[in-house]
Amino acid sequence: MNNNILEVKNLTKDYGDFVLHNLSFTIPHGVIMGLIGENGAGKSTTINCILNEVQNTKGQILIFNKDHITNEIEIKDKIGIVFDENHFPEIFTPIEIGWYMSGIYSNWDWPAYRNYLKQFQLPDSKKIKDFSKGMKVKLAFAVALSHKADFLILDEATSGLDPIVRDDVLEILTDFVQDENHSVLFSSHITSDLEKIADYITFIHEGNLLFSCSKDDLIDNYGVVSCRAAVFDNLDKTEIIAYRKEDYQYKVLVKDRGIATKKYPDAIVETAAIDDIMLLYIKGEQL
Repeated sequence: MNNNILEVKNLTKDYGDFVLHNLSFTIPHGVIMGLIGENGAGKSTTINCILNEVQNTKGQILIFNKDHITNEIEIKDKIGIVFDENHFPEIFTPIEIGWYMSGIYSNWDWPAYRNYLKQFQLPDSKKIKDFSKGMKVKLAFAVALSHKADFLILDEATSGLDPIVRDDVLEILTDFVQDENHSVLFSSHITSDLEKIADYITFIHEGNLLFSCSKDDLIDNYGVVSCRAAVFDNLDKTEIIAYRKEDYQYKVLVKDRGIATKKYPDAIVETAAIDDIMLLYIKGEQL
């Protein structure tokens, strides 16, 4: 049995002025994958291709081991989607949205939906046009979690939420994958959220896949070396991923923090947060 809930193989989307180039990554069952990259890197294009909202130029996408175009209706019945912008008619109320969604999803769960509306403190008879951005995002989560979806796709979905509600959502996502049958693809600029709950990190930069790997590998092994020019000149260049020259020192991203700590006692070697990795990859230089 195939253990992947999503397989992206050689995905390319060519807009002319921007190309999503030859992306390949997989998401196993029972995990949360964080999708990171700067604005315009190609994260939303990747998600839109997965959802067949835009047609890829080439490549193959399998969801639940089925082609995402040939089996689109069946697949989308088992996917929950949350974007950072409201996609519901603003003249509807949450209850009217529920009736609408109950006609779309074969496994619509009214009790679950009402529970999420209550948990997120959403008035069920108030029109969506009168909701704040955060309330609209919470409504999208309520819908996404109320039709027994096996796979959640979130595109900057927590950006409009306050820290308390964000933390509640992260707990829900963690619980969602506990049975090891469900998975989440979570595109976010809030990397602290991904550090809390993600199992894998996929990093896209300028339409190219830089890496897709275990978050633990990044946090446990990657490091940032802070050093003076004399130390930098003596660093083993094969160990350097990227570096930045600052006013009085160099910041260097390395893949093995333990080796760097032993080899360079005159340098400061620290754990690399996801933000550090992104910043040095994007703004740093490669040798």
